[in-house]
Amino acid sequence: MSTRLDHVLNGLKEKGRKGLIIYLTAGMPDAEGTIDAVRRAEEAGADVIELGLPFSDPMADGPVIQTASVAALKGGMTLAKVREIVQAIRRFSEMPLVGMGYVNNMLHYGFPRFVEDFKAAGMDGVIIPDVPHEESGEMREICAAHDFPLMEFITPGTTPERMQETCASAAGFIYCVSNNGVTGVKKVDYSRIGKIVKGARAYTKTPLAVGFGIGSPEAAVEAAAEADAVIVGSAVVKLLLADRRDEAADLIAAMRKALDAAYHGRGRCRK
Repeated sequence: MSTRLDHVLNGLKEKGRKGLIIYLTAGMPDAEGTIDAVRRAEEAGADVIELGLPFSDPMADGPVIQTASVAALKGGMTLAKVREIVQAIRRFSEMPLVGMGYVNNMLHYGFPRFVEDFKAAGMDGVIIPDVPHEESGEMREICAAHDFPLMEFITPGTTPERMQETCASAAGFIYCVSNNGVTGVKKVDYSRIGKIVKGARAYTKTPLAVGFGIGSPEAAVEAAAEADAVIVGSAVVKLLLADRRDEAADLIAAMRKALDAAYHGRGRCRK
C-alpha cells in the first residue's frame, strides 16, 4: 500500500526534485513551539519532518540535539505528549511526519502499541538508530503490518553483502549516514557516501536520503548529488534553541532554493 511518505518522495523523484527532510525535536521549546516550527518548516519548503522523540541518552546525536532533547524532557515531554503534537499537526498539514527515537523509549511504551498509536495519530514511519538490521526483524514485521515503515541505514562502511540484505527489506526511505560519528554540522566529504548511495541503487528502488553534517545550502546541494533527499537537523535545531525561529525558517528556505536551482529541471532523479 502506498503511504503519504511514498507519495511525497516518489512525487519529488517524478518531478526531478530533491527532497528536503527537516529534523525537529518534539517538545523543544514546548509543544506549541514544536507545532509552530513544523508549520514554519513546511511554509519554507520542507517536504518531510523527522520528529525527534526526546530520550535521555541519544547515542547517535551530537551536542545540539542532545541539548534539545534534555530541554524537552525537562519541560515534561513524553511519548504520549508527542502523540498529541502529531495529532495537532495533522489538523493543518498532510506533510509526512517520521519519528526518530531510541528503542528503550518505545519498548517501555510497548512497541506494538507505539506503532498502532502513532500511526493512528498521523505519523508515517519511524527511525530507530540503536537497533541494527539483524535485530530488527520482529519490529519490521509489526511495522509492515501497520503500513508504518521502519527506516533502514547504510553508511560509508556498509559492505555490498550487508547493503543487499538491508535494501531488500527497506521501506519509506533509506537513511544514508554521511560519516562515522554523531549528528552535527561539520565538514564532510559527501563523495564517500555518494558512492555508497550509487551502489545501493542496484538493490533497491526505495528513496535514499543523506544525513549528518549538513549545515548550509551548499552542503545540502553537495550531499544531494547521488541521493533523492537530504536530512538536516542540527543546523536548524541550533537556531531554534537560541529562539531564532525566523532564521531557522530562512535557512530551510535557502536550502530548498539551492536544491531546486541545482537539480530541478535537469531531468528526473535516478530511480
